[in-house]
Amino acid sequence: MEHSGVQFFVEAGKRAQQWHSKYLAGMRECRFDTIAVHGVYSMQEALDFNQGSLIEPVYMSTSQGYRNSDEMEAALGYMIPTWCYSRIANPTMYYYEGVLSLLEGYGTGLETSCLATASGMAAIQSAVDPFLVTDPKKPGAKLNFVATCQVYGGTFQQFAMRKEKERNIEWRRVIHSNDLSEWENKIDENTRFLYGEMPSNPSQAFFDLEKVAALAHKYNLPLIIDSTVATPALLRPLAYGADIVVQSVTKSLATSGFSICGAVISRKNLVSNIDNDEMKADFCTYAKLLPNRDNGPNISPMNAILALNDIRTIRTRMDLVSMSTQKVAEFLESHPAIEGVDYLGLPSHDLHKLASQYMFLVDSEFDPRYNKKVNRFGHLMSFRVKGGAGPTRKVFDAFHRIYRATDLGRIKSVATIPAISTHSQQGEEGRKLANIPDNLIRLCVGGEHPDDIINDLRQALDSLQGKKIYTGSPEYSAGGASSAKLQ
Repeated sequence: MEHSGVQFFVEAGKRAQQWHSKYLAGMRECRFDTIAVHGVYSMQEALDFNQGSLIEPVYMSTSQGYRNSDEMEAALGYMIPTWCYSRIANPTMYYYEGVLSLLEGYGTGLETSCLATASGMAAIQSAVDPFLVTDPKKPGAKLNFVATCQVYGGTFQQFAMRKEKERNIEWRRVIHSNDLSEWENKIDENTRFLYGEMPSNPSQAFFDLEKVAALAHKYNLPLIIDSTVATPALLRPLAYGADIVVQSVTKSLATSGFSICGAVISRKNLVSNIDNDEMKADFCTYAKLLPNRDNGPNISPMNAILALNDIRTIRTRMDLVSMSTQKVAEFLESHPAIEGVDYLGLPSHDLHKLASQYMFLVDSEFDPRYNKKVNRFGHLMSFRVKGGAGPTRKVFDAFHRIYRATDLGRIKSVATIPAISTHSQQGEEGRKLANIPDNLIRLCVGGEHPDDIINDLRQALDSLQGKKIYTGSPEYSAGGASSAKLQ
């Protein structure tokens, strides 16, 4: 058959989409781990198009070639599936988007789609900016959005500086996120969306997701949730009414630390008071093909495949690190030098009971180790050292197993002092609103044995009593190697 005529390619595209839809329907019937391992990369694709490669190939090409002008016209007019140009789409990006879309939608019965981005911050921008448009019927109206103030420091800066200061879009801050009336009192006719981070980084704020989602929909607004700390292995916000999920895939999902990447995952037919049917029908596809096509915050194929390989084991990893973090948190809670521990897994935490209603290890009821639904609360926690900033820095500087860095979600344990790092730019007043004092250390527990992390914490806390400790303090030689010393 001659490959000519735009309609020929449109019909071929429809057949391909029909086959792929059937494949996705079958994948949705699989368990979470199977989806994480296989995603949207089928055996047929491997055998027919990718030399039988078991693992998704990395397509490093910037663009796609076409058979003739008719196929190009159909592709560039978005009439058929196309990779066209890697600023918009790429096969490796597609594998990455496909698995995240399925995992966030797992068990919900919802149709979902995903938009890959170069970072978590690009994901936040991609998720919120399409809603921050002026209603042509109210050209002078000042837009606003309602969001918790207990968010990652970069999110705080994007909202406070890039949106509020530079674009004059008001960020209406929710201080007590579990107070539903506080959310509702900040909503008006010019509100565009509700936004929350749960659990929050670093202070472990949490709120009743179903109630906040119902409130958003009462006012015809979408609810956007940053679920980076939990990942879909522990919490899938779309199941509780959220419209959009943001993931800084760099963190927990891509645990190796080899790639910077983000993602936006949305339900189809989301709620919005904006008159844009195409956007509401399929938010992520709309953002990919239109605003993000023009702005270009795309992920690189190499970063996508590196993250994809980490995602395959997300459920078992989150189970392991959650149990380790629980043990570490219990140790710190009982230590006399600790003022307080922020971890939702502790029964003493004010929000433990609420978090227990939402945070479960996915498919634990089908796991022969458990045979029931079990709570897991993730690998991020914070603790406060008695005595203020000075003792806190002393303990922090004494770690020799736990890395001092601003990262989180790594397979290696990492700690930081948010007041002087991730949340420093938002200022003292902003940190006070977000409950981030200068004696708070954020700890993300990795895959090490928890006893070794506890031993490192114990010897670091011993430094407050003047005991000799192994600090790991670098003394750089001419060759750049470092050595440790006793002090």
